[in-house]
Amino acid sequence: MSTLSTPLPASAGAVVDPRGPRFAAALTSVVLVVVLLTGIGWLLAAQAVVFALGAFGGLGRSPYGWLFRTLVRPRLEPPTELEAAAPPRFAQGVGFGFTVVGTLGYLTGATWLGLAATGLALAAAFLNAAFGYCLGCEAYLLLRRGEDRVRPSGR
Repeated sequence: MSTLSTPLPASAGAVVDPRGPRFAAALTSVVLVVVLLTGIGWLLAAQAVVFALGAFGGLGRSPYGWLFRTLVRPRLEPPTELEAAAPPRFAQGVGFGFTVVGTLGYLTGATWLGLAATGLALAAAFLNAAFGYCLGCEAYLLLRRGEDRVRPSGR
């Protein structure tokens, strides 16, 4: 969960049920463990596509988002809080970057690069899945704070 996990009004922009990104992080963790154990580059490429859909198309366009919406969320109580969609989308973009680098490593024979990038992506996904701590979301918030310091509001 990012630090924006406090209740937000619908007027605050796009918001998501924070359980959706955690569910996606759990599925991602499983995929990344399989990649690390098997070295299957095309599976990492498939995960990169999942990240790309979430980052560039929106969290609802991700296959994991669809699974959460159709199979999981109907069985849960309504969320007690919502979070802004921008930080998890940014995190999907970061995941996309790591999985693209990892895929290139595996498919070009630079296995060390594939292992390193996949391991870093797994660490981030696992932190979100297990503890609700989204590294990419926190990076987004830090970047926004830095941007606000460089370019004060009202300009």
